[in-house]
Amino acid sequence: MKVALLGLPQSGKKTFFFLLTGRKVSPGVRKEEEALEGIAPIRDQRVDVLAGIFKPEKTKYAENAIVLCPDIDPKSADAGRAWLENARKCDMICFLIREFSSAEIYHPLGSVDANRDRNNLETEIAIADLEMIEKRLERIAKEKKSGQNPAQVEEEKTLLKIKEKVEKDMHFPPDTLGKQELDSIKSLNLLTLKPLVFAYNVNEDSLAKQPKKDDRSLVISCRIEEEIMALNKEDRQIYLKDLGVSSSGLDRLNQTIYDSLGLMSFYTVGPDEVRAWTIRKGATAPEAAGKIHSDIERGFIRAEIIKYDDLVAAGSEAAVKAQGKTQLKGRDYVIQDGDICHFRFNV
Repeated sequence: MKVALLGLPQSGKKTFFFLLTGRKVSPGVRKEEEALEGIAPIRDQRVDVLAGIFKPEKTKYAENAIVLCPDIDPKSADAGRAWLENARKCDMICFLIREFSSAEIYHPLGSVDANRDRNNLETEIAIADLEMIEKRLERIAKEKKSGQNPAQVEEEKTLLKIKEKVEKDMHFPPDTLGKQELDSIKSLNLLTLKPLVFAYNVNEDSLAKQPKKDDRSLVISCRIEEEIMALNKEDRQIYLKDLGVSSSGLDRLNQTIYDSLGLMSFYTVGPDEVRAWTIRKGATAPEAAGKIHSDIERGFIRAEIIKYDDLVAAGSEAAVKAQGKTQLKGRDYVIQDGDICHFRFNV
Protein backbone atom coordinates (compact mmCIF):
# COMPACT_ATOMS: atom_id res chain seq x y z
CA MET A 1 0.00 0.00 0.00
CA LYS A 2 1.38 3.37 -1.03
CA VAL A 3 0.42 6.78 0.32
CA ALA A 4 1.00 9.91 -1.77
CA LEU A 5 2.24 12.86 0.31
CA LEU A 6 1.00 16.01 -1.42
CA GLY A 7 0.99 19.71 -0.61
CA LEU A 8 1.90 23.24 -1.60
CA PRO A 9 5.50 24.48 -1.54
CA GLN A 10 6.83 25.43 1.92
CA SER A 11 4.26 23.31 3.78
CA GLY A 12 6.94 21.13 5.43
CA LYS A 13 6.56 18.05 3.24
CA LYS A 14 10.27 17.18 3.05
CA THR A 15 10.65 17.44 6.81
CA PHE A 16 7.49 15.42 7.33
CA PHE A 17 8.67 12.75 4.90
CA PHE A 18 11.97 12.46 6.76
CA LEU A 19 10.21 12.20 10.12
CA LEU A 20 7.93 9.47 8.80
CA THR A 21 10.51 7.41 6.93
CA GLY A 22 13.94 8.42 8.21
CA ARG A 23 14.92 9.19 4.61
CA LYS A 24 16.42 12.65 4.35
CA VAL A 25 15.92 14.74 1.23
CA SER A 26 19.29 16.36 0.66
CA PRO A 27 19.47 19.54 -1.46
CA GLY A 28 20.52 18.82 -5.03
CA VAL A 29 20.02 15.05 -4.77
CA ARG A 30 16.39 15.00 -5.90
CA LYS A 31 14.99 16.95 -8.81
CA GLU A 32 11.87 18.89 -7.91
CA GLU A 33 9.81 16.98 -10.47
CA GLU A 34 10.82 13.56 -9.10
CA ALA A 35 9.02 11.51 -6.48
CA LEU A 36 10.82 9.82 -3.59
CA GLU A 37 9.62 6.74 -1.72
CA GLY A 38 10.29 5.66 1.85
CA ILE A 39 8.93 3.23 4.44
CA ALA A 40 7.16 4.41 7.57
CA PRO A 41 6.93 1.88 10.44
CA ILE A 42 3.64 1.92 12.35
CA ARG A 43 4.54 2.06 16.03
CA ASP A 44 2.23 -0.54 17.53
CA GLN A 45 2.09 -0.88 21.31
CA ARG A 46 0.94 -4.50 20.96
CA VAL A 47 4.17 -5.36 19.13
CA ASP A 48 6.15 -3.79 21.96
CA VAL A 49 4.23 -5.80 24.57
CA LEU A 50 4.69 -9.06 22.64
CA ALA A 51 8.39 -8.33 22.24
CA GLY A 52 8.59 -7.87 25.99
CA ILE A 53 7.08 -11.33 26.51
CA PHE A 54 9.09 -13.27 23.88
CA LYS A 55 12.38 -11.31 23.95
CA PRO A 56 12.93 -11.98 20.21
CA GLU A 57 16.10 -11.40 18.27
CA LYS A 58 14.14 -9.21 15.85
CA THR A 59 11.02 -7.03 16.07
CA LYS A 60 9.14 -5.94 12.96
CA TYR A 61 6.30 -3.40 12.83
CA ALA A 62 3.72 -3.08 10.07
CA GLU A 63 4.62 -0.41 7.52
CA ASN A 64 3.22 2.23 5.22
CA ALA A 65 5.00 3.15 1.98
CA ILE A 66 5.12 6.96 1.70
CA VAL A 67 5.67 8.63 -1.68
CA LEU A 68 6.91 12.22 -1.49
CA CYS A 69 5.39 13.77 -4.62
CA PRO A 70 6.51 17.01 -6.32
CA ASP A 71 4.85 20.21 -5.08
CA ILE A 72 1.43 21.28 -6.26
CA ASP A 73 2.39 24.79 -7.30
CA PRO A 74 -0.62 27.16 -7.32
CA LYS A 75 1.30 29.70 -9.38
CA SER A 76 1.86 27.26 -12.23
CA ALA A 77 -0.70 27.22 -15.04
CA ASP A 78 -1.22 23.48 -14.61
CA ALA A 79 -0.36 23.43 -10.87
CA GLY A 80 2.96 21.82 -11.69
CA ARG A 81 1.38 18.54 -12.78
CA ALA A 82 4.55 16.50 -12.14
CA TRP A 83 2.83 15.29 -8.95
CA LEU A 84 -0.16 13.86 -10.80
CA GLU A 85 1.07 10.57 -12.24
CA ASN A 86 2.92 9.72 -9.03
CA ALA A 87 -0.25 10.27 -7.00
CA ARG A 88 -2.34 8.14 -9.37
CA LYS A 89 -0.09 5.14 -8.68
CA CYS A 90 -0.78 5.35 -4.94
CA ASP A 91 -3.60 3.85 -2.90
CA MET A 92 -4.27 6.90 -0.77
CA ILE A 93 -3.55 10.63 -0.60
CA CYS A 94 -2.25 12.52 2.43
CA PHE A 95 -2.33 16.31 2.08
CA LEU A 96 0.05 18.23 4.33
CA ILE A 97 -1.49 21.65 4.91
CA ARG A 98 0.45 24.53 6.39
CA GLU A 99 -1.10 26.20 9.42
CA PHE A 100 2.09 27.43 11.06
CA SER A 101 3.26 31.02 10.74
CA SER A 102 6.88 32.01 10.14
CA ALA A 103 8.45 35.24 9.02
CA GLU A 104 11.40 33.29 7.59
CA ILE A 105 9.38 30.82 5.49
CA TYR A 106 7.31 32.35 2.70
CA HIS A 107 3.89 31.08 1.62
CA PRO A 108 3.44 30.78 -2.18
CA LEU A 109 0.08 32.54 -2.00
CA GLY A 110 1.32 35.33 0.25
CA SER A 111 -0.48 34.40 3.47
CA VAL A 112 -1.26 31.39 5.65
CA ASP A 113 -4.86 30.27 5.20
CA ALA A 114 -5.37 26.55 5.83
CA ASN A 115 -9.01 26.44 4.68
CA ARG A 116 -8.15 28.15 1.39
CA ASP A 117 -5.22 25.80 0.80
CA ARG A 118 -7.28 22.70 1.55
CA ASN A 119 -9.98 23.84 -0.88
CA ASN A 120 -7.36 24.56 -3.54
CA LEU A 121 -5.74 21.15 -3.12
CA GLU A 122 -9.06 19.29 -3.31
CA THR A 123 -9.98 21.34 -6.37
CA GLU A 124 -6.70 20.41 -8.09
CA ILE A 125 -7.31 16.67 -7.84
CA ALA A 126 -10.96 17.13 -8.88
CA ILE A 127 -9.94 19.10 -11.97
CA ALA A 128 -7.32 16.51 -12.88
CA ASP A 129 -9.93 13.76 -12.67
CA LEU A 130 -12.56 15.70 -14.61
CA GLU A 131 -10.04 16.28 -17.41
CA MET A 132 -9.28 12.57 -17.56
CA ILE A 133 -12.98 11.65 -17.46
CA GLU A 134 -13.77 14.06 -20.30
CA LYS A 135 -11.01 12.59 -22.47
CA ARG A 136 -12.16 9.06 -21.77
CA LEU A 137 -15.80 9.90 -22.53
CA GLU A 138 -14.76 11.50 -25.83
CA ARG A 139 -12.87 8.35 -26.77
CA ILE A 140 -15.82 6.13 -25.87
CA ALA A 141 -18.10 8.32 -27.99
CA LYS A 142 -15.82 7.84 -31.01
CA GLU A 143 -15.60 4.10 -30.47
CA LYS A 144 -19.41 3.86 -30.32
CA LYS A 145 -19.54 4.50 -34.05
CA SER A 146 -17.90 1.15 -34.76
CA GLY A 147 -20.06 -0.71 -32.23
CA GLN A 148 -20.10 -0.66 -28.46
CA ASN A 149 -19.44 -3.55 -26.10
CA PRO A 150 -21.11 -4.08 -22.69
CA ALA A 151 -17.91 -3.15 -20.83
CA GLN A 152 -17.90 0.29 -22.45
CA VAL A 153 -21.56 0.79 -21.60
CA GLU A 154 -20.78 0.14 -17.92
CA GLU A 155 -17.69 2.37 -18.01
CA GLU A 156 -19.51 5.28 -19.63
CA LYS A 157 -22.40 5.05 -17.18
CA THR A 158 -20.01 4.99 -14.21
CA LEU A 159 -17.90 7.89 -15.51
CA LEU A 160 -20.97 10.06 -16.01
CA LYS A 161 -22.09 9.24 -12.47
CA ILE A 162 -18.69 10.23 -11.04
CA LYS A 163 -18.45 13.34 -13.23
CA GLU A 164 -21.78 14.71 -12.02
CA LYS A 165 -20.87 14.23 -8.36
CA VAL A 166 -17.32 15.59 -8.62
CA GLU A 167 -18.48 18.70 -10.49
CA LYS A 168 -20.89 19.38 -7.64
CA ASP A 169 -18.95 18.36 -4.53
CA MET A 170 -15.27 18.10 -5.64
CA HIS A 171 -15.11 14.50 -4.36
CA PHE A 172 -16.79 11.12 -4.79
CA PRO A 173 -17.43 8.48 -2.09
CA PRO A 174 -16.14 5.24 -3.68
CA ASP A 175 -18.25 3.08 -1.35
CA THR A 176 -21.32 4.16 -3.32
CA LEU A 177 -20.05 2.24 -6.36
CA GLY A 178 -20.60 -1.47 -6.83
CA LYS A 179 -17.79 -3.89 -7.68
CA GLN A 180 -18.73 -3.97 -11.37
CA GLU A 181 -18.71 -0.16 -11.53
CA LEU A 182 -15.35 0.07 -9.77
CA ASP A 183 -13.84 -2.57 -12.04
CA SER A 184 -15.01 -0.69 -15.13
CA ILE A 185 -12.96 2.43 -14.28
CA LYS A 186 -10.15 0.83 -12.24
CA SER A 187 -7.46 1.46 -14.87
CA LEU A 188 -7.99 5.25 -14.69
CA ASN A 189 -6.76 5.47 -11.06
CA LEU A 190 -9.04 8.43 -10.32
CA LEU A 191 -7.76 10.53 -7.42
CA THR A 192 -11.22 11.51 -6.18
CA LEU A 193 -11.96 7.85 -5.46
CA LYS A 194 -8.91 7.39 -3.25
CA PRO A 195 -9.11 7.79 0.55
CA LEU A 196 -7.98 11.23 1.68
CA VAL A 197 -6.42 12.36 4.95
CA PHE A 198 -5.44 15.93 5.84
CA ALA A 199 -2.50 16.64 8.17
CA TYR A 200 -2.33 20.23 9.42
CA ASN A 201 1.20 21.37 10.24
CA VAL A 202 0.74 23.84 13.12
CA ASN A 203 2.88 26.00 15.43
CA GLU A 204 4.36 24.24 18.46
CA ASP A 205 2.41 26.31 21.00
CA SER A 206 -0.97 25.60 19.41
CA LEU A 207 -0.77 21.81 19.03
CA ALA A 208 -2.90 20.84 22.03
CA LYS A 209 -5.30 23.77 21.52
CA GLN A 210 -6.36 22.79 18.02
CA PRO A 211 -9.93 21.43 17.82
CA LYS A 212 -10.59 18.26 15.81
CA LYS A 213 -11.50 19.39 12.30
CA ASP A 214 -13.18 16.25 10.93
CA ASP A 215 -12.72 12.48 10.76
CA ARG A 216 -10.25 12.76 7.88
CA SER A 217 -8.01 15.31 9.59
CA LEU A 218 -5.38 15.46 12.29
CA VAL A 219 -3.03 18.09 13.67
CA ILE A 220 0.75 17.72 13.86
CA SER A 221 3.75 19.94 14.41
CA CYS A 222 6.86 18.99 12.46
CA ARG A 223 8.99 21.04 14.88
CA ILE A 224 7.67 19.08 17.86
CA GLU A 225 7.99 15.77 16.02
CA GLU A 226 11.69 16.52 15.48
CA GLU A 227 12.08 17.08 19.22
CA ILE A 228 10.18 13.86 20.05
CA MET A 229 12.45 11.81 17.77
CA ALA A 230 15.48 12.87 19.80
CA LEU A 231 14.02 11.52 23.08
CA ASN A 232 14.09 8.02 24.55
CA LYS A 233 10.81 6.15 25.14
CA GLU A 234 10.33 7.24 28.76
CA ASP A 235 11.13 10.91 28.15
CA ARG A 236 8.93 10.87 25.05
CA GLN A 237 5.85 9.87 27.05
CA ILE A 238 6.51 12.59 29.63
CA TYR A 239 6.96 15.18 26.88
CA LEU A 240 3.73 14.15 25.13
CA LYS A 241 1.82 14.34 28.41
CA ASP A 242 3.17 17.85 29.05
CA LEU A 243 1.98 18.84 25.58
CA GLY A 244 -1.50 17.52 26.33
CA VAL A 245 -1.51 14.83 23.61
CA SER A 246 -1.61 11.03 23.98
CA SER A 247 0.68 10.05 21.09
CA SER A 248 2.96 11.61 18.50
CA GLY A 249 1.48 13.08 15.34
CA LEU A 250 3.43 10.59 13.23
CA ASP A 251 1.95 7.63 15.09
CA ARG A 252 -1.55 9.10 14.81
CA LEU A 253 -1.12 9.74 11.10
CA ASN A 254 0.18 6.25 10.40
CA GLN A 255 -2.74 4.71 12.28
CA THR A 256 -5.22 6.98 10.48
CA ILE A 257 -3.77 5.91 7.12
CA TYR A 258 -3.96 2.26 8.17
CA ASP A 259 -7.60 2.57 9.23
CA SER A 260 -8.62 4.59 6.17
CA LEU A 261 -7.25 1.91 3.87
CA GLY A 262 -9.30 -0.74 5.68
CA LEU A 263 -6.22 -2.50 7.02
CA MET A 264 -5.45 -4.30 10.26
CA SER A 265 -2.66 -6.37 11.81
CA PHE A 266 -2.18 -9.93 12.91
CA TYR A 267 0.97 -11.18 14.62
CA THR A 268 3.47 -14.02 14.51
CA VAL A 269 5.58 -14.55 17.62
CA GLY A 270 8.57 -16.53 18.80
CA PRO A 271 12.15 -16.22 20.07
CA ASP A 272 13.43 -15.40 16.57
CA GLU A 273 10.94 -12.68 15.66
CA VAL A 274 7.82 -10.84 16.77
CA ARG A 275 6.15 -9.36 13.72
CA ALA A 276 3.03 -7.46 12.69
CA TRP A 277 1.56 -8.42 9.31
CA THR A 278 -0.80 -6.24 7.30
CA ILE A 279 -4.06 -7.58 5.86
CA ARG A 280 -7.38 -6.12 4.80
CA LYS A 281 -10.23 -6.31 7.28
CA GLY A 282 -12.33 -9.37 6.43
CA ALA A 283 -9.39 -11.49 5.21
CA THR A 284 -9.61 -15.23 5.83
CA ALA A 285 -6.97 -17.38 7.50
CA PRO A 286 -5.52 -18.69 4.20
CA GLU A 287 -5.28 -15.12 2.85
CA ALA A 288 -3.42 -14.07 5.98
CA ALA A 289 -1.12 -17.08 5.63
CA GLY A 290 -0.36 -15.97 2.07
CA LYS A 291 1.03 -12.69 3.40
CA ILE A 292 3.80 -14.70 5.03
CA HIS A 293 4.43 -16.97 2.05
CA SER A 294 2.40 -18.15 -0.92
CA ASP A 295 3.30 -21.77 -0.13
CA ILE A 296 1.63 -21.47 3.28
CA GLU A 297 -1.60 -20.27 1.66
CA ARG A 298 -1.43 -22.96 -1.03
CA GLY A 299 -0.87 -25.77 1.47
CA PHE A 300 -3.03 -24.33 4.27
CA ILE A 301 -4.37 -26.94 6.72
CA ARG A 302 -5.46 -24.92 9.75
CA ALA A 303 -4.60 -21.87 11.87
CA GLU A 304 -3.81 -21.91 15.57
CA ILE A 305 -5.15 -18.64 16.98
CA ILE A 306 -4.35 -16.99 20.28
CA LYS A 307 -6.13 -13.78 21.21
CA TYR A 308 -3.78 -10.95 22.15
CA ASP A 309 -5.57 -10.17 25.43
CA ASP A 310 -5.48 -13.86 26.45
CA LEU A 311 -1.73 -14.06 25.87
CA VAL A 312 -1.00 -10.86 27.78
CA ALA A 313 -3.19 -11.98 30.68
CA ALA A 314 -1.56 -15.43 30.81
CA GLY A 315 1.97 -14.07 30.45
CA SER A 316 3.30 -16.71 28.07
CA GLU A 317 2.32 -18.89 25.13
CA ALA A 318 2.66 -22.04 27.27
CA ALA A 319 0.32 -20.61 29.89
CA VAL A 320 -2.34 -19.77 27.29
CA LYS A 321 -2.20 -23.31 25.91
CA ALA A 322 -2.41 -24.74 29.43
CA GLN A 323 -5.60 -22.71 29.96
CA GLY A 324 -7.09 -24.21 26.79
CA LYS A 325 -7.43 -20.84 25.08
CA THR A 326 -5.71 -21.75 21.81
CA GLN A 327 -8.30 -21.94 19.03
CA LEU A 328 -8.00 -24.17 15.96
CA LYS A 329 -9.57 -22.55 12.89
CA GLY A 330 -10.15 -23.70 9.32
CA ARG A 331 -10.20 -22.07 5.91
CA ASP A 332 -13.36 -20.03 6.54
CA TYR A 333 -12.09 -18.29 9.65
CA VAL A 334 -11.95 -14.49 9.31
CA ILE A 335 -8.85 -13.09 10.99
CA GLN A 336 -9.54 -10.53 13.71
CA ASP A 337 -7.40 -7.50 14.46
CA GLY A 338 -4.70 -8.52 16.93
CA ASP A 339 -4.90 -12.28 16.38
CA ILE A 340 -1.66 -14.15 17.07
CA CYS A 341 -1.41 -16.81 14.39
CA HIS A 342 0.50 -20.01 13.77
CA PHE A 343 -0.31 -21.65 10.45
CA ARG A 344 -0.14 -25.38 9.74
CA PHE A 345 0.43 -26.26 6.10
CA ASN A 346 1.66 -28.96 3.78
CA VAL A 347 3.00 -28.52 0.23
